[in-house]
Amino acid sequence: MTVEFVEIDWRGRRVSIEYQWIGSGDGAPLIFLHEGLGSRAMWRDFPARLCAAAGMRGLVYSRPAYGQSTLREADEIWDVDFMHRQAHEVLPALLKALDISTPPWLVGHSDGASIALLYAARYPVAGAIVLAPHIFVEDLTVASIEKVRVAYETTDLPQRLGKYHADPDSPFWGWNRIWLHPPFKDWSIEEEIGTVSCPVLAVQGLDDEYGTLEQIRGIARRVSGTQLLELPACGHSPHRDQPGVLIEAAVRFIHAQAGADSVQKK
Repeated sequence: MTVEFVEIDWRGRRVSIEYQWIGSGDGAPLIFLHEGLGSRAMWRDFPARLCAAAGMRGLVYSRPAYGQSTLREADEIWDVDFMHRQAHEVLPALLKALDISTPPWLVGHSDGASIALLYAARYPVAGAIVLAPHIFVEDLTVASIEKVRVAYETTDLPQRLGKYHADPDSPFWGWNRIWLHPPFKDWSIEEEIGTVSCPVLAVQGLDDEYGTLEQIRGIARRVSGTQLLELPACGHSPHRDQPGVLIEAAVRFIHAQAGADSVQKK
């Protein structure tokens, strides 16, 4: 389907957001929230495959400064609360601009998964599927992000990211610098997610180089009814390393919740 743009009001400015509708269906849509270096295009075919398998419509978009969305000054985006801003300001504004009033399903990866949880802690959500989420900062995460910084400075990583971002320096350095900023070590959403009331499927690879299983197990301790999926032979990107297993589990999770809702309405 066609890639489109919509303007939202954010912090006193009009910001253009790149988005794309995929799949079809009449119910609540799936909203896909990309990772710290991701974009609409970097999801590749996973959203289309999941939407087709679930029989649902999906929305994929690039956050400000990512993909082809409007670039903004780094210091306006990248503060310790940058994920809170995306969850509590950008996403609500985007849903309003696209006239999405039905509580959506959220599918988030890495930073996008944390954004999904923060949104679900404050707004109505049909359900959330969070892939390799962060709910606190681990030394393992910081060490891996330091390695990515070296790769960006010494390899062709900028050129590879340039295929997906209008200006790869903007999302890369904003994301990298805030994650390596010493005050960010104290960042945590462990207490905030305790108010999440929607069903949650938390997924993590056993070989994730950016986080331990304590991330998703911590969600399960705080959010009642959370289902965990721990995937072998899988790193930080379950939708790339184990897409078939993930899609099957996600569809089963979505349909089970839809069935439960139908029973409750009778």
